[in-house]
Amino acid sequence: MDELKTDFWASALIRRAQIGGAFAGVVRKGDTDAGAVMVKVATMDGKARLYGPARNGEGERIWLDLSAGPLGDVEADVDAHIRKRADTDPDLWVIEVEDKHGRHFLQEPVDSKA
Repeated sequence: MDELKTDFWASALIRRAQIGGAFAGVVRKGDTDAGAVMVKVATMDGKARLYGPARNGEGERIWLDLSAGPLGDVEADVDAHIRKRADTDPDLWVIEVEDKHGRHFLQEPVDSKA
């Protein structure tokens, strides 16, 4: 299965968030063709969720809610995790969504068993 280029996929996510009444933007831009993407959702109350890409047993793209595990949902901890990951992955993209309702606007399934 062909994947969308990362810059095109990121633009679509940002547009979905904007249509939904949220703010979204690129916080860190990696490789435009195939960089991995992490999605941070800030609820503007010191809390945030972090979503990372994965594959399910059938090879389909899903998202893991990394905040459901030991990382937690404190925004400062989420930001520290992103910085640590970015230090080891120069191609990493980070998209930040600011939404009081905590909506991520991802279209693929999200697994909260991280």
